[in-house]
Amino acid sequence: MMILEKQLGTFALRETKQMPGMLDWFGWCTWDAFYTAVNPQGIKDGLMSFSQGGAPARFLLIDDGWQDTVNEFQKEGESFIEGSQFGGRLASIKENNKFRRIENEAKSKAPSDLKEFISDIKRTFDLKYVYVWHALHGYWGGLVPNTLGTKSYDPKLRYPQTPGYLAYLRDISMESMEKYGIGVIDPDKISQFYDDLHSYLASQNVDGVKVDVQNILETISAGLGGRVSLTRQFQQALERSIAANFKDNGIICCMGQSTDSIYHSKQSAISRASDDYYPEDPTTQAQHVAAVAFNSIFLGEVVVPDWDMFYSLHDSAEFHAVARAVGGCAVYVSDKPGQHDFKILQRLVLPDGSVLRAKYPGRPSRDCLFTDPVVDGKSLFKIWNLNKCTGVVGIFNCQGSWPSTKKAVQMAASTELSGQVSPADVEYFEEVSGKLWTGDCAVFSFKTGAVSRLPMEGSLNVALKVLECDVFTVSPIKVYNEAIEFAAIGLMNMYNSGGALESVESLGGKIHVKGRGAGCFGAYSNTKPKSCSINLKDEAFNFNGEHNLLTITIPATVNRWDIAICY
Repeated sequence: MMILEKQLGTFALRETKQMPGMLDWFGWCTWDAFYTAVNPQGIKDGLMSFSQGGAPARFLLIDDGWQDTVNEFQKEGESFIEGSQFGGRLASIKENNKFRRIENEAKSKAPSDLKEFISDIKRTFDLKYVYVWHALHGYWGGLVPNTLGTKSYDPKLRYPQTPGYLAYLRDISMESMEKYGIGVIDPDKISQFYDDLHSYLASQNVDGVKVDVQNILETISAGLGGRVSLTRQFQQALERSIAANFKDNGIICCMGQSTDSIYHSKQSAISRASDDYYPEDPTTQAQHVAAVAFNSIFLGEVVVPDWDMFYSLHDSAEFHAVARAVGGCAVYVSDKPGQHDFKILQRLVLPDGSVLRAKYPGRPSRDCLFTDPVVDGKSLFKIWNLNKCTGVVGIFNCQGSWPSTKKAVQMAASTELSGQVSPADVEYFEEVSGKLWTGDCAVFSFKTGAVSRLPMEGSLNVALKVLECDVFTVSPIKVYNEAIEFAAIGLMNMYNSGGALESVESLGGKIHVKGRGAGCFGAYSNTKPKSCSINLKDEAFNFNGEHNLLTITIPATVNRWDIAICY
């Protein structure tokens, strides 16, 4: 990819891009919570329930439902036609009446405008980032032609041509847009449209956008220069506007998986790597995890793959949560207000609302590259990543996801499969092993709580039923002060335990471990310490000599810590 980047000059690699700050904070997306019925009070209720449960959201994505749209195919009093929702078109760049009080509505509960609402929830709930959703052409059906709020962008009605796409996969959104048409913005006016929209949003205290429906360009490009040229024009205009209006490179790309989009991604740092999360379809849950991980092999070179949101209160919630913990991605859910599993959320989210994001895009281990973990009936699936001081491996039973029938899942649900997890599953382990490494690793299973000492090529047996998973922290055992063999594991109450660690070093005859977050700190040690302290205050500790496991409780009042271990 480095060679291709240099030769083409049209895209940039992930590591050269500015990472949006929202990646490191827990988020909430309104889509599956409200769909297009999203409203200010519902958002406040949701943010309050997260805060009260101890998993405060610091990133909010207001999805579809906030914009000023019209839909000539949905008339009051008439029966709803499935798919007609994709015939809606954008009437102006401003928010709709749910988020803006109109004149002569003094008694309305709506905020005076979007800015008042966003400023209020940022102040009340300590939100750090608020993004809003829009489509590449404004809305699903584009812009309304010949209306006051859109005529300066000269939209023209065009009907997408999708025979190749629909021959492969029936998709109601694509079928509907082909039927109802799209008000396509004049390509010569697209820069003006994006700058007008984004500058307005920035003036309303919005920090970034999720830009959806990016795949539509290839279906409307005939007569507009072809798909490659049109994509380049739109992508360049979009990224110029983001850079001019949002200081934090605030964009999440969605439905932008075509090579046209990927090879024109100069600045955009986050892009969806899968189909949507479908909470009501049990056959897609495991398939979603496998698809994102495999797609990340390629996409992860150019962007941070976005795994989409999930429900924390769901049969497959932990399956998705562990995948996000090892995915190196944004962590956000789409729970309905009051419907949360805080036991799961608190394994992902620290009390301050931050998350323990791994270093790289999560990708399949080498021995999984040429297996099919959703249909072969025999393979478990592993995703590896690195933290600053440790490796991490998630292992999943993804079987029974295809064909797309509930019966397939029910038939496979009782099937238990066996596999192995090894420190060798973690690529680039030399980044954390260092010169003091013994060649062995401490391997911590979140599911069982067991810590094992393994050589690099050693392995542990794992047995999982469908939609079961486990996550293993892999920490290099190093020699300190010539005799102490030690490996920090991290916060054993978090899925990505090692993500809590900032550094491990020997100073003044003591081993110092710095990190963040509250809970149970664990480490492998070949001998019992004399004393332990947290931020210079002596603390009690437990040492299990049989398993060489040292544990220390970090109080909930402590955010960042320096644990000093004296032998």
